[in-house]
Amino acid sequence: MAARAALVEQVLQVPVSVSDAFGKTTEQPITVTVFSDDAASAPRPLLVLNHGRSPKPAERAAMGRARYSAVVSWLVAQGFVVAVPTRVGYGASGGPDIEDSGACDRKNYPPGYRAAAAQTLAVLQALRARPDVLPGRSVVMGQSYGGATAVAVAALNPPGVVAAINFAGGGGGNPETQPQRPCSTPQLERMFREFGREARVPMLWVYTENDQYFGPEYPRAWFAAFREAGGVAEFQQYPPHGDDGHSLFTRFPKVWQPRVAEFLRSQGFEIP
Repeated sequence: MAARAALVEQVLQVPVSVSDAFGKTTEQPITVTVFSDDAASAPRPLLVLNHGRSPKPAERAAMGRARYSAVVSWLVAQGFVVAVPTRVGYGASGGPDIEDSGACDRKNYPPGYRAAAAQTLAVLQALRARPDVLPGRSVVMGQSYGGATAVAVAALNPPGVVAAINFAGGGGGNPETQPQRPCSTPQLERMFREFGREARVPMLWVYTENDQYFGPEYPRAWFAAFREAGGVAEFQQYPPHGDDGHSLFTRFPKVWQPRVAEFLRSQGFEIP
């Protein structure tokens, strides 16, 4: 039974080549933690889960290895092999901050998300070669910066990616200095509109009303821009949770798990 999944954790190094907003190219390996069920007897769908971005350089450097253990345990129990990359510029992977998008009033967001998406594609390619992975049934999911990365990946329509899930995705937020007022919001809306023009991968977007990074209204505007441009997506905004709903993904998983399971079933996944 999937509910009795015995979690196996492996650490891989996946080479990537990425460029930042200033045109500098970085080539290096990134650390990827892979979780699977050691009792599984057949290949399983792959889910790549991307982490967020702290506004504090020291916290990014101290991340270690991105894992999301509690959420990953649930995802493995739903039938997935789960890969969690630690992107360039973070923790165990190290390297330069390729996601730096410039000053608050003139952010250049797209290059950072393209770099994160490129790393996701490299992880997808590496993991699909495994005998325990179904190469044609992959999902991309992410939290915060990783959520917007899921949208960027959906805009690339990679072969084999059949669904994507964005948790609290966006950029330029800082609850300590400008709660609910992210930097350069017109640029963010423009970026999501551009993603919507290309994306045909079905998506689920999940937010909360008391998200201290992005507030209640900006995510709705980004989603509307994405959909109006042609993106295929559903939107779920929960009422306030805790002191900052931005952490719904990790602090309140039982709230969103039924909605995510419903979405995955609608995309043909056999969720228990």
